Amino acid sequence: MRALLSFSCCCLFLLAAVTAKAGDPEYPAATIPAELKAGAHAVKRWEEVQFKLTGTGEARLVNHYVITVLDESGAEYANMVEGYDKLRTIRSIHGVLYDASGKAIKKLKQSDITDRAASDGVSMITDNRIKQHSFYYSVYPYTIEYEITIDYNCTAFFPGWLPQDARDMAVEQSRLLVSVPQAYPLRYRQVLYEGAPQITTEKDTRTYTWEAKQIKARPYEIMAPAWRRRTTAVLLGPSDFEMGAYKGNMNSWEEYGKFMYALNKDRDVLPPAVKQTVHQLTNGINDPSEKIRVLYRYLQQHTRYVSIQLGIGGWQTFDADYVANKGYGDCKALSNYMCALLKEAGITAYCTLVHAGDGEIDFENDFPSNQFNHMIACVPRGKDTTWLECTSAYLPAGYLSGFTADRPVLIITENGGKLIHTPAYGTRQNQQLQRLEAHITPEGNVLAKVRTFSTGLQQDDLLQRLHESSREKLMEWIRRALSLPSYDVNSYNCLEQHDTIPAIEQQLDITARNYAAISGKRMFIEPNILNKSSSRINTEEQRRSDIQQVFAYTDVDTVLLAIPAGYTAESLPKPTLLKSRFGTYASLVLVKDSTITYIRTVQRNAGTFPASTFPELEQFYEGMYKADRGRIVLVKKE
Repeated sequence: MRALLSFSCCCLFLLAAVTAKAGDPEYPAATIPAELKAGAHAVKRWEEVQFKLTGTGEARLVNHYVITVLDESGAEYANMVEGYDKLRTIRSIHGVLYDASGKAIKKLKQSDITDRAASDGVSMITDNRIKQHSFYYSVYPYTIEYEITIDYNCTAFFPGWLPQDARDMAVEQSRLLVSVPQAYPLRYRQVLYEGAPQITTEKDTRTYTWEAKQIKARPYEIMAPAWRRRTTAVLLGPSDFEMGAYKGNMNSWEEYGKFMYALNKDRDVLPPAVKQTVHQLTNGINDPSEKIRVLYRYLQQHTRYVSIQLGIGGWQTFDADYVANKGYGDCKALSNYMCALLKEAGITAYCTLVHAGDGEIDFENDFPSNQFNHMIACVPRGKDTTWLECTSAYLPAGYLSGFTADRPVLIITENGGKLIHTPAYGTRQNQQLQRLEAHITPEGNVLAKVRTFSTGLQQDDLLQRLHESSREKLMEWIRRALSLPSYDVNSYNCLEQHDTIPAIEQQLDITARNYAAISGKRMFIEPNILNKSSSRINTEEQRRSDIQQVFAYTDVDTVLLAIPAGYTAESLPKPTLLKSRFGTYASLVLVKDSTITYIRTVQRNAGTFPASTFPELEQFYEGMYKADRGRIVLVKKE
């Protein structure tokens, strides 16, 4: 599957090879330069993306691409997948399959195109659909060519250009042509593109052209920034645009916010019964924070999330009365409903656009455009601003989780949009404190009790599993949580703490067989049962990309091991202390009487670091990896 870089996830194509002379091979694989094959699973032979704005409300996107698939690992790039809905219509699709010599052996039949409803696996009401096609060919190398044309009746979303779809794809040639009316100010942002676009004028149209050639595949790089930050790209943004009967401007975040406010204006009117309930719940409460918590809990108990994407409804919220009567809504409808509840209680709140998703967020702060896929609610109260994830049935008020924390968001007010930042959770908020007390049997088995206290982002995964997974699935995960080859869980309990920074305490009782290796009179054990580093970072390749550590955390592990009767310590791992810009690591083993005490502390720093610091990263992680596997040797007394 390949897709144009686009905030609206739309792409289109133009076929040229169909008009080639009969018997004249167009794309023999043998003509691909050897340097482009190196490290590549596929090579983009040719691409031309044409985007033409015919008016403030209509546009056409046409894209022609030809890809040679070199081996099985590149087969995914041969699949054609295209979405459409009421805002964009697929006008035509054509395709051709070529063998290794470049001879056309099959043309796409319209009956071979699959047309299905789009679904993300959650409850959904949508008119989004997908057309997809594959030639299902596996004699490598082979070449595919597709042409897709899509007409837009909404111009709020411009596509972008990403010649190199992925690091394991090389590119022979790709270009982007954007045509707009002479008076229309096209906004664009170039990423790793040298020079300016070529601009030509013909009658009332101005055309911008970008071109890229001979881009080599790149090796995998651990902890690298988003791919678009590492390869040539061009982002496009509208100035004036139309969406249905609504008109807007995207030259600034303020203007974009005005459009979104107008699109959703007067949709926050609650039915009388819900207004009465709001006052019953809050009239006796003086603390605004408590009012927010009470109404947020009411929202969670009386509504559920259902994704609704119907035409302009994908951007325009269902009104508060709809949510009150139906008991469900999408992120926009639930956020709007939450703001309406708070408004009735005398508290000002705003719907807020965000690009949601765990991990690094690729966002252009100074390039106003639709870079969002989700909505939350913001209650501005000076330093005590409260953020509410209105699609969650269990998050505490004020906590966003890794899904929307630490990123730019656009607050939608009556005066327009304002770009601000959600809270970042650091080493103090994201903690995991573990304590294991165990007894080692003479046979090398271990009986242990484990207490784990996790806060902030460190408890996100478990919190979701507790509320969304069955007990059986949860226990499958618990049985893989420790750094032991296998163990039996005798009992497991947990307790949630619903604070602004939530926490979960777990109590685990286990039995692990063959924990210690016995050879003659000696017993060999690794005291780090709880939390071994799994990352070994070593490469002979020259690092090209910056280093990205997405979130900060603190781990503190304490292990107490009772030595079997008759054994004494013969050898202990040396204390380890590692300090770097990426974080700190310390481990220590002590023996007193018949008890081994192992203490491990890791603090990881979040941030972006220059590629030149990669040797330091290698040294830091390799040091952790080795220290985590330090062994204790016990010897049996004669």
